[in-house]
Amino acid sequence: MIIATDMPEVTQCAVTQCAYNAGAACHARAITVGEGDEPDCDTFFGNSHHTKSARTAGVGACKMTDCAHNDDLECSANGIKVGPSINCLTYTH
Repeated sequence: MIIATDMPEVTQCAVTQCAYNAGAACHARAITVGEGDEPDCDTFFGNSHHTKSARTAGVGACKMTDCAHNDDLECSANGIKVGPSINCLTYTH
């Protein structure tokens, strides 16, 4: 399994309708957190076809400037979880 080691890892994803989700894990190369005022996964792509990639997604960017884990628009958490409503469960003020 390939892991994006220079980024925090998406340790769990509950968005089963996302094309990047396979086995409750995100397999995009990287995700962006923050859609408007919500800490949602901006990389969400609804599709019945799911990726076959073995890589584990990293968090490439974070638009939530009020998050305690945001360090210069990048996530500094050890890892994040994405909930079923596509929001970052690790987001905190």
